[in-house]
Amino acid sequence: MLNGTKWNMLIKLPSPPHSLPSLSTNTAAKLFPSSSPAMDSATFNFISHFTNTLTNTPKLHLPSFPIFKSLNFNLISSSSPTIANPRCVLSHSNISITSSVTSDHHVVSVPSKLQTLATEFRSVPDPIERVKLVLHYAKLLPEFDELLKVSTNRVMGCTAQVWLDVRMDDDGTMRFLADSDSEMTKGLCSCLISVVDGATPEEVLGLKIEDLGDLCVVGLYGVKVDSRVNTWHNVLISMQKRTKAIVAERDGKAIGDLFPSMVITADGVVAKGSFAEAQARYLFPDDVKVQELANLLKEKQIGVVAHFYMDPEVQGVLTSAKKLWPHIHISDSLVMADSAVSMAKAGCKFICVLGVDFMSENVRAILDQAGFPEVGVYRMSDEQIGCSLADAASSPAYMNYLSEASISSPSLHVVYINTSLETKAHAHELVPTITCTSSNVVQTILQAFAQVPSLNVWYGPDSYMGANIIELFQQMTSMTDEEIAKIHPEHTRNSIKALLPKLHYFQEGTCIVHHLFGHEVVERIKDMYCDAFLTAHFEVPGEMFSLAMEAKRRGMGVVGSTQNILDFIKARLQEALDRNIDDHLQFVLGTESGMVTSIVAAVRQLLCSSESSSRTGKVSVEIVFPVSSDSVTTVSQKSSSGLNLGDVLNVSVIPGVASGEGCSLHGGCASCPYMKMNSLTSLLKVCNSLPSGKDGLARHEAGRFSLLTPKGKSIADVGCEPILHMRHYQATKKLPEKLVNQILGAGSKLVKEEPHNGVVG
Repeated sequence: MLNGTKWNMLIKLPSPPHSLPSLSTNTAAKLFPSSSPAMDSATFNFISHFTNTLTNTPKLHLPSFPIFKSLNFNLISSSSPTIANPRCVLSHSNISITSSVTSDHHVVSVPSKLQTLATEFRSVPDPIERVKLVLHYAKLLPEFDELLKVSTNRVMGCTAQVWLDVRMDDDGTMRFLADSDSEMTKGLCSCLISVVDGATPEEVLGLKIEDLGDLCVVGLYGVKVDSRVNTWHNVLISMQKRTKAIVAERDGKAIGDLFPSMVITADGVVAKGSFAEAQARYLFPDDVKVQELANLLKEKQIGVVAHFYMDPEVQGVLTSAKKLWPHIHISDSLVMADSAVSMAKAGCKFICVLGVDFMSENVRAILDQAGFPEVGVYRMSDEQIGCSLADAASSPAYMNYLSEASISSPSLHVVYINTSLETKAHAHELVPTITCTSSNVVQTILQAFAQVPSLNVWYGPDSYMGANIIELFQQMTSMTDEEIAKIHPEHTRNSIKALLPKLHYFQEGTCIVHHLFGHEVVERIKDMYCDAFLTAHFEVPGEMFSLAMEAKRRGMGVVGSTQNILDFIKARLQEALDRNIDDHLQFVLGTESGMVTSIVAAVRQLLCSSESSSRTGKVSVEIVFPVSSDSVTTVSQKSSSGLNLGDVLNVSVIPGVASGEGCSLHGGCASCPYMKMNSLTSLLKVCNSLPSGKDGLARHEAGRFSLLTPKGKSIADVGCEPILHMRHYQATKKLPEKLVNQILGAGSKLVKEEPHNGVVG
């Protein structure tokens, strides 16, 4: 009887608070068309009761309410309230019901509804009144079934708890329900649902975050970046992700294979996928091996400095051994030398360096600079342990690049710390040079231009990082001067525009690990992990960088060094623990997979702390490894053309794990094959040979440079100077006067040489 009949319900509701603009009939109809569930709960209960009476069917929740799509309703605000509590009682005199058999079904487009909502918010300039408007919208959300408040319906990245339920109606339109423990967040969700509910999947997926800027909700607090705005963005992204999944399921298409991942809880670690299983195998090492290494290090007074990218077996044993012998440190390359100095001061007679060759070179040189020439420094292989970036910086192409810089005055060469001491020395004699890390490169360049505005900066050798720096500065040109001042107080939009033509970067150097994060990986992240936290090293390709920067802007990402990534994960976890609710945090790891050992250790420490054990909320952390699907397997190490991967990388192939997740001929490596030349067996061999058998370790020892630069100076002395320039900048936030004079060509003899702060230990 009801099929094909459109029920027009005229529901007269009391006006919103007098300080808010009344919703006109037209505005209400546009915001809440017949396909929208965004209505007062009393209205919803009335309609449910009315239709249940007619159809004699059980009361249903709105997403599966079969008659709802054939109902039309208008919200009309009355000039004065006629009932005390409209959410509990509906006066019969305020409701009129008529039916009309008509095939007309006017659908309001998403852009139209968005524009209507934006117009309403713009009509409320006062932030306090706008808050009241948002709170009014919170009351229009239908009741959310408690059974739907499960972890799979949680929206990640929100300060408040937000639940989202997404379904597709029989006519192919999308239906959304949301709830939150914050009334403000509920109001924002209500606004968003009023725009997209009842829309087609294409309309939902076509809505961009930038489109929401017209709603002027940022004016709620008078700032552009706000946790509430981040919540809004994150809810939209979750809506779109789940819409894609529903459409794929409807069309019978595969959603795609998930990346391998590792789930960390207070009770342990669960690995998903063979690559993650290979990483997890060594997280909890054999106690006998741990005790053996700790005893050996203690007996012979050996300190160990290792990079985050070490083999998981080595990192697992070292992390556990550190509890028994404190002179073990795992970090990024910059801190390794600092830690070695601290160990020498504490009495260590030898330092074992687990990393690539430029790291052991730097440790040797910095120990000499700090006054510890007697402390031996040992590598873990008798073969060269190279690095694709360091190799690029020692190539003829890089020297040609610096030669061009040397004839362009004034110039400063900003060289990545991940280069050899010899490269730094030769470069510094061609062009005044300062080293940088992925965490301080942006500030170093900005400070250089602030002190010498006419400067030309030449960055190298990482091409991806160079391109990402350019992209970052280009984004800054669209920011306000106030926003730019928060990044660097001496810069404005005009100064950023002025420096861009004078900023150059080398275009022939890449890290084989971060080269992995190319187009294929980025597309899979967009499709399947767009609502996850995204971490990315500054060395990743541009697509991954842009994706991570977008996530960063909405509080869901970080771009920086390995230490920045670790700190970000710890900070998000601590926030979740402080909320004391059940939560699941998912992080895409956009850097070398070896970092997971340090991440697991840090996460477990927070989860298992005494404070955490007293909390009732259960939090889990999932680390996702975005590994290329075309990677090399243990079965075949050749491409279809017969090309051997070892020939490409110029190293022995490190066997991958089952399913082929290792190195890719087209997309880099999930784990660095150079770093994996540092094995636990090598470490034990070196330690057992010290001190009496050190003559047999001649090829393992990080020797001092006896060669001289073209100008007849010690490579060690000249190569260390750019590092010391960086130390000075880190301590004072200014380039040293000596370096500025070198840039300007005045020469260090014309001014009193400002002492460096030396090693930061």
